[in-house]
Amino acid sequence: MPLSTLLQRSSLPNPVLDPLQAESLLRRHYGLHGTLKSLGSQQDLNLRLDTGQARYVLKVCHASYAEQELHAQHAALAHLRAHGLPVPAVLPAVDGSTLLSIEADGQPLRARLLDYIEGQPLGELQHLPTRLIAELGALCGRVDLALAEFHHPGLQRTLQWDPRHAVALIEHLLPALPDAERQAQVRQVCAAAAERLQALAEHLPLQAVHLDITDDNTVWARDEQRQWQLQGVIDFSDLLHTWRIAELSITCAGLLHQLPDDPLRIASAVRAYHAVNPLHEAELRALWPLIVLRAGVLVLSSAHHLQHDPHNAYIRANLDCEWGIFDVAAAAPAALMEAAFLEAGDCSPLALPLDGCTPLLPALAAQPPRGVDLGVLSPHCEAGNWQQADFDRQVLEAQPGAACTLHGQYRLSQTHIDRADEPATCALGVQLKLAPGSALVAPLEGIWQRHDEGQGCLRMASCTLWIIGLQQAPAEGQRLAQGDALGSSSGWLTVQLCRAAELRPPFFAKPSEAPAWLALCPSPGALLGIACEAPPLVDAQALLARRDASFARSQKHYYQQPPHIERGWRNYLIDMHGRSYLDMLNNVAVLGHGHPRMAAESARQWSLLNTNSRFHYAAIAEFSERLLALAPPGFDRVFLVNSGTEANDLAIRLAWAYSGGRDLLSVLEAYHGWSVATDAISTSIADNPQALQTRPNWVHAVEAPNTFRGRYRGADSAAHYLRDVDAKLAMLDAQGRQLAGFICEPVYGNAGGIALPRGYLQQAYAKVRERGGVCIADEVQVGYGRLGEYFWGFEEQGVVPDIITMAKGMGNGQPLGAVITRREIAEALEAEGYFFSSAGGSPVSCRIGLAVLEVMEDEQLVQNAREVGGYFKARLQGLVDKHPLAGAVHGSGFYLGLELVRDRITQEPASGETHQLCERLRELGIFMQPTGDYLNILKIKPPMVTTRASVDYFVDCVDRILGEGL
Repeated sequence: MPLSTLLQRSSLPNPVLDPLQAESLLRRHYGLHGTLKSLGSQQDLNLRLDTGQARYVLKVCHASYAEQELHAQHAALAHLRAHGLPVPAVLPAVDGSTLLSIEADGQPLRARLLDYIEGQPLGELQHLPTRLIAELGALCGRVDLALAEFHHPGLQRTLQWDPRHAVALIEHLLPALPDAERQAQVRQVCAAAAERLQALAEHLPLQAVHLDITDDNTVWARDEQRQWQLQGVIDFSDLLHTWRIAELSITCAGLLHQLPDDPLRIASAVRAYHAVNPLHEAELRALWPLIVLRAGVLVLSSAHHLQHDPHNAYIRANLDCEWGIFDVAAAAPAALMEAAFLEAGDCSPLALPLDGCTPLLPALAAQPPRGVDLGVLSPHCEAGNWQQADFDRQVLEAQPGAACTLHGQYRLSQTHIDRADEPATCALGVQLKLAPGSALVAPLEGIWQRHDEGQGCLRMASCTLWIIGLQQAPAEGQRLAQGDALGSSSGWLTVQLCRAAELRPPFFAKPSEAPAWLALCPSPGALLGIACEAPPLVDAQALLARRDASFARSQKHYYQQPPHIERGWRNYLIDMHGRSYLDMLNNVAVLGHGHPRMAAESARQWSLLNTNSRFHYAAIAEFSERLLALAPPGFDRVFLVNSGTEANDLAIRLAWAYSGGRDLLSVLEAYHGWSVATDAISTSIADNPQALQTRPNWVHAVEAPNTFRGRYRGADSAAHYLRDVDAKLAMLDAQGRQLAGFICEPVYGNAGGIALPRGYLQQAYAKVRERGGVCIADEVQVGYGRLGEYFWGFEEQGVVPDIITMAKGMGNGQPLGAVITRREIAEALEAEGYFFSSAGGSPVSCRIGLAVLEVMEDEQLVQNAREVGGYFKARLQGLVDKHPLAGAVHGSGFYLGLELVRDRITQEPASGETHQLCERLRELGIFMQPTGDYLNILKIKPPMVTTRASVDYFVDCVDRILGEGL
């Protein structure tokens, strides 16, 4: 079909079929009737029919579409269904035909009826996860793989979307743009893309392709976990025999409107396609020019169509989106996008032809510079000093003699905190400390181009050499022969190579973009005559596989694809690429990560002694005395153990020994530990799905006094919940069984820090003590100052327990737990023998425990928990006031919970949404995990050094995500 005919057909307005005509057609030819709804289309008429039992799509097009073209689409649908791909089926009319030729108001038309696939397009999402980008790419690969063997005469047609006609079509349609500036921009951008494509065209394989697998032409639905799952591929009107890579180019171009600030994310689609259907190098190189040309055709085609059909709302609504695609395509560096696609397709860049070059700095041959490690684990980085301005330069200047940084290293100094954007940490060049006046010479022939005072580039045949810190530089435009003088160093020199002559590369790249940038900016070591490459990082995926191969599977890790974390500082955890994540869930590290006092105390005590508590040393007495000073009057005995599990296990033994009974009351929805005894009293089904079916007969779980989600709501519901306590006690009385005790978190930690009903513990404790039982306060999670308003959780209820258990933050990560009780309870255990914990109360643990308390006091961390925690809760309450999904805020201080519900009346837990929220927070640089029996509560328990700035960052990110929709 000639171009003029093609444009004439593409300029036709949409077919017109009024509702009565459509209803008549459906009744007469298909025996169907129901309600009709118009669906958008650029050139066809699409009507959804709802019969009450099923849904269908009536597709009507102009008769200028040859029957053979439409039959090709039907055959392709059947072919793909046979290959297991989710595409609609064509429904035959009552006479058996799949294609009708009709006339409406003098218009010759063609009509057919297809299945309607339920779901929604991804184009409606405000945030497109990388997983879905990859799934779209993989889908393209699967469709192309299936269509590779599909042939039909109806595929041999001329179509405006065929990229083989893009250059001619763009030139023809440019006058449709009334804006001369826009017209010039489209011409320039598309001409550059066409030039890159020209040499590759003959190497691109041809086959049948769908040619419109976009976020709008795929239908998706959420599963029970709120994950989007593909339902089907629709709209085969662009089916064609053309370049195979055209398919992926259409998909990637369509994605750009959702990735305005990060077009390199489409490389995920390329990588996924390549894994399913391997691409040739020529296709990978042609992909970006094809994307750019597609963007040009989109805006010009819509502008042209609106000239002929100015009332087409579908096209007009899409035009802004199409200009968004074009603007992203125009702004992204073509060389960088090509490098990203080549890397995604496993194509390594060719080595630069630098053999035989003259060393840039001849003096380095005699005295090679010292390579300085500035990575995440650098010994030069300690106690947050990397946050100082010019930290890297300070480290280099402190080195004796010449020194240089390492190419490709992810530098800790480039991290940033409380920001959602990924920091640019990967060094694409090197910086050198040299003797001032060190001579530089041209490594190869080139032309000098000055960019600013002391900096410029030498444009050589195969690459460009960028230099900063140059004195006596050549004149602008001067051609230099190999070995000619290039100037001298000021003493601090930056050197960087770039393959793309048109680019001024950044010196640091984001980790996600680093592979592409490193392909463009290889190491300058060959020009310097030294080895200046950073050692490769450990492959995080391979390391995870090693963990999974050797570490027991029941010991889970956060996230399916967890970041590789080896460093922390204050309330941040830092991955090996130098990204700092806000730690909002680590209640063990009360002082924060990497605290210098902890390092000093540990190192000193280890250098002196570490042994078990049966030896005599001062630290154990000092620490025990300090703990007793924190406890209520009457508490005079301490046991030191290694964890909260051990503390609660020991508390159970103490209750058994003191009471003479075995039966314990515990509270539903609670978690107390992993040992046999503490697991027995733990009833959280989130931690153990079989918890309620596997309790031994000495454990009696009472109804959870959950004032938000429980059977009785509100702070004054204690009497209702105590009825179940009475019932369990009456049962034990009737059976003549001696009660051992009652264990309860004074604040419901596992449910996100929910306060117990007023007076609940006062009355429950009294009932237990009447029967000779002891009352155990499990303060492992909620105690030790974390609540801000109270040092111990039981203070909120105005009670004093008989046994206090604690752990978590006591050692800021050092294994350390404790049980505090009265002498008569402690000594009751002696009848069963002595108690001993090999490492419990070791000198190292005791010294660290003392230091934690001292730092908490010196840095006023309980006060910080009270003040910043109060601010935190108020900001979270603002989310509840704004977003229906945010159901309630629980807790106080730095033990808070944000409970997500789908309905505030029924309080249906939003478990899937909570999971998605946590995943999205990780993408934005925040670690958060769900808790509660339904895993629908954000368990917010950060280090107690958390600042208001971090609180604002966290709450703003949650607000952003809830606004995007989950």
